[in-house]
Amino acid sequence: MIAVEATAGTDLRGLAAEPARGAADQRRHQRVPVAVLGRYMLADRREYPCQTVDMSPGGVRLTCAVKGAVGERVVLYLEHIGRIEGVVARTCPDGFAVQLNATSRKRDKLASQLTWLANREMLGLPEGRSHERLVPTNTAVVLRVEGGREIRARLIDISMSGVAISCPVPLPLGAAVTVGSTPGRLVRYFEGGFGVQFLLPLSPDRFHAGMTL
Repeated sequence: MIAVEATAGTDLRGLAAEPARGAADQRRHQRVPVAVLGRYMLADRREYPCQTVDMSPGGVRLTCAVKGAVGERVVLYLEHIGRIEGVVARTCPDGFAVQLNATSRKRDKLASQLTWLANREMLGLPEGRSHERLVPTNTAVVLRVEGGREIRARLIDISMSGVAISCPVPLPLGAAVTVGSTPGRLVRYFEGGFGVQFLLPLSPDRFHAGMTL
């Protein structure tokens, strides 16, 4: 594995051993931008979908629809990372940040996982297909792109985290794309189409061949 430095010559693994003693110390952990899908549970014990914005061995910032209160306990289940927990440190316009509660051993493991994720994004390695994919019953869909433009396209297959699309109009990598009514971003090209990653994963109870995005 290629070693990746988070910022200005600072190694994530070295930072993982530093104890967190409040907000000031928490920010000493260098955060790396990682977009990982997952779910979280607040004090009401209900689960909600989310996606990470950035993360360090000591904290994570989430994009999500339902915000927790500052100080509220949060349990997270993130792809490639697993179960972690902490408390809401602050709220943001599109979600909230979590201060993680973890042992030194767990922080070391998180540092290794973040290094792998950062390597993967830097090298443009495939994201893998951890979610089951299915071919929808109705493949016709309307894409909405920046400026309100609408484009008719065809769904190739769907997972809870994204969709493969055949489209006659070329769109730029990273473009914001709303597939039907589900927002996402264009993350890769392949022969015959492109892949869109949803901003928030679909709920399992919505995921079936007859679903409408």
